Amino acid sequence: MDKRIAIVGAGWAGCAAAVEGVSAGCHVTLFEASHISGGRARKTFVEGMAVDNGQHILLGAYRQTLRLMRQVGIDTRQAFLNLPLQMRYPPFPAVMDFVTPRWPAPFHLVAGLLKAKGLNREDRLALARFFACCRAIRWDIGEDRPVIRLLEQFRQTPKLYALLWRPLCLAALNTSPEQASASVFLAVLRDSLGRKRTDSDMLVPVTDLSALFPEKALAYCIARKGVVRLGETVRHIAFDGKGWVIDRAEGTRFDAVILATSAAVARSLISDIGDASPLAALEFEPITTCYLKYPSSVRLERPFYALLDYPEKKQWGQFVFDRGHFIRNQEGLLAVIISVSSVVDSGDKTGLAAGLARQLAESFGNPELEKPLWSHVMTEKRATFRCTPGLVRPGCLFDKRGLLLAGDYVAGEYPATLESAVSSGVSAIKVLSELQR
Repeated sequence: MDKRIAIVGAGWAGCAAAVEGVSAGCHVTLFEASHISGGRARKTFVEGMAVDNGQHILLGAYRQTLRLMRQVGIDTRQAFLNLPLQMRYPPFPAVMDFVTPRWPAPFHLVAGLLKAKGLNREDRLALARFFACCRAIRWDIGEDRPVIRLLEQFRQTPKLYALLWRPLCLAALNTSPEQASASVFLAVLRDSLGRKRTDSDMLVPVTDLSALFPEKALAYCIARKGVVRLGETVRHIAFDGKGWVIDRAEGTRFDAVILATSAAVARSLISDIGDASPLAALEFEPITTCYLKYPSSVRLERPFYALLDYPEKKQWGQFVFDRGHFIRNQEGLLAVIISVSSVVDSGDKTGLAAGLARQLAESFGNPELEKPLWSHVMTEKRATFRCTPGLVRPGCLFDKRGLLLAGDYVAGEYPATLESAVSSGVSAIKVLSELQR
């Protein structure tokens, strides 16, 4: 395609669109308001350390993301700590330890289920029944419903709900099981657990999120004569009859514009052009990450654990990552994750961090964890859209004259994940090529 394309936003969706665009022969200009690429999955700096605005795990099923990483020169075998599918809790109380061997599917799930600690016979039978039923219906439940109704339909036990399904739903959809879409939840399970064993591998980045893909993507585009304009905010777009104009700048017209911004920014930019109601209908949930720094000698036995949260004790943590396991020179730095953190008083950052430190000390039976050297709480207030049953998400093509949307909120089978964002950027270029025909 010999087209001049403006891409607004250098998050994962915008970077994916830029890589696909220059690869297809387009003349790409990428605008980004920040000086750091990555959007809502980017690096930031705390106490002189490069950390992320939220800890992420990728899956082996993220085919588009891993493909583009390899395309821009990233060795995906070296970019991640590759772990088998697991849900492991700290020893106090020792509630469950589930990890799959690296066997062919579905035998890895069967072996993991048989060897799982903390599950009784009823739990194992219920879990086996769940996967058997899902395979029988090909992971399609027909009319959508909340995840909690699906779990009731397949007679899942209270223990499985508390220790497996609830934390998985919060981590994957950032929506509570009482509100989350069962169809989308099953799509995630289908692609991660219902296919090849490697699809279920848990990939923990060994570098910050900006370096993981966005920075390499921008370098790839520049090397192919793309233009990257960091620190430049786009405030207005319009079609003047001859092409798309950015911020009323005369003399520079684009054949197409891909808005790869947040849904809120995209809505403000397109409200004068067409119907932005699908964007207005989206609701969002925050995710909070608390970094706790301890002496370098402090180290958890494993790279990450699931946590039992106790809201009544102001202990909200759902997962903890020991970054010293996979990030060089970050020994003693723990990241505690709280999904759907709208229920948390994130304004009291000192109290929140203290409660999480107590939670770790009690969970691991280590009083030293109650007294970190320092803490830092950050909340991504609009981290993901609320993934509810029957939610109608906006499509990629907004205006047939060449205005498109890209982002993890764009219509698709997945919830708001990095794979959703990357796939939307790839789809935007594909739609453009079809418009050209």
